[in-house]
Amino acid sequence: MTPKGQIQVICAIEQLARDYVTEFHRTAEALRLRPIARRAEARRLAAGISVFLLDQSGIKTRSRQELKRTVERLIEVAPVIVVAAADRQSELTELIDSGTTDFVTRAGNFVPVAVALVERRLKLARMAMVASSEEIKSSRSVNFGEILRHEVNNPLTGILGNAEMLLAKRDGLPASAIERLETIAHLAVRLRETVRRLSSAAELRDVGSA
Repeated sequence: MTPKGQIQVICAIEQLARDYVTEFHRTAEALRLRPIARRAEARRLAAGISVFLLDQSGIKTRSRQELKRTVERLIEVAPVIVVAAADRQSELTELIDSGTTDFVTRAGNFVPVAVALVERRLKLARMAMVASSEEIKSSRSVNFGEILRHEVNNPLTGILGNAEMLLAKRDGLPASAIERLETIAHLAVRLRETVRRLSSAAELRDVGSA
């Protein structure tokens, strides 16, 4: 049986923390929410955590590097979804590119976006668990390459298509928005290529063990 994912929410604003909890309970199927934690307590409470959701709202930082240092400490335990103002994203570029961190701009209706990213992380973790299980490896009822294509590659195609559609209208967009869209498109292409390689390797493994 696949264990439920445990999520640690780190948020200094009580009402916003409640909004996250409400959204998780509304949409998520299999999870355990750990108590809302202060940032300093997060690693101490980290046993068994599958994903951290770190919202910078109301959290004071002494320097521009403090957010990055906090995330670096957390990703030693689990992936981190960071919710912060758009100008903080550049501080985390290296961690985002490494695949250990996702970033959500705190603008508009951002709570469902952050929760959806957490759920995606949990789904990927469950997929990895299934792939590494000897029981599943010997079963012909599950094809990991198929799972990758369906659960990861299909959404990536939608992300890339929407980014390219917006970039086609770049004349009406500010330079900062164009830069972010180009980054989204670039990362989507990279992920799609990674999925292609992994699914091909999985299919070759299945054929070889048949």
